[in-house]
Amino acid sequence: MSVLSDLARALTDRKIRVVDLTAPLSHETPILELPPEFGQTQRFTFEEISRYDDRGPGWYWNNFRTGEHTGTHFDAPNHWVTGKDQGDISGVPAEVFLRPAVVIDVTEQVAADPNFVIEREHLDQWQQEHGPLPDGGWLLCRTGWSARTTQQEMINNTDTGPTSPGMSAECAQWVAEQTGVIGIGVETVGTDAGAAHSFDPAFPCHAFFLGAGKYGLAQLQNLDQLPATGALIIATPLKIVDGSGSPCRVLALVED
Repeated sequence: MSVLSDLARALTDRKIRVVDLTAPLSHETPILELPPEFGQTQRFTFEEISRYDDRGPGWYWNNFRTGEHTGTHFDAPNHWVTGKDQGDISGVPAEVFLRPAVVIDVTEQVAADPNFVIEREHLDQWQQEHGPLPDGGWLLCRTGWSARTTQQEMINNTDTGPTSPGMSAECAQWVAEQTGVIGIGVETVGTDAGAAHSFDPAFPCHAFFLGAGKYGLAQLQNLDQLPATGALIIATPLKIVDGSGSPCRVLALVED
């Protein structure tokens, strides 16, 4: 128990900083947009049950409705057709929710080109500087996109459609199939680039990571507060039976 005692003491003494990577969840939270012929996700909405009134004099509570992939959320393998036999969100092993993470920072490239995609060469350069990608850990992609908090800014529709950064198909396949990384985390509304509908295969981060029984985290914030290596991620989705994902609270532990 000494390891856990040391951790608790470090948290109490503020030697370990807790960083909230979660976007606020409200009716204003940006959501995925699909072509009109497809089903659409539900915006987050509240329905008040009672608020210290005749409906319940001593308590306040609400019903809420939203999609599984709204706000900061966790993608389970069965979210994508390639992972349909890999398991739902309720079956994700609990130990997955507490894992190390590394951060690749491409904010400068994205500032110059919102369509920027991470290629294998960028990860090779990162590994030359920081060491190998973590077995059983998360690869988090810092793009600066979390500064965009409105629907219009997040989706960023242009003449060519949604325009946002991501990862190339070749790179996604390599990370998902050839490394021990357990999943990818991004600041954008979903784990793929805005133009990924035209990649081969389409939406490769979904196709390759979830097809490999791995995971995705989307709409993360505050990645600028994490080091390139050394953070520990706590990502806790709801245990929804047969669910394809869930909004979640994502925290990072950082040793100062």
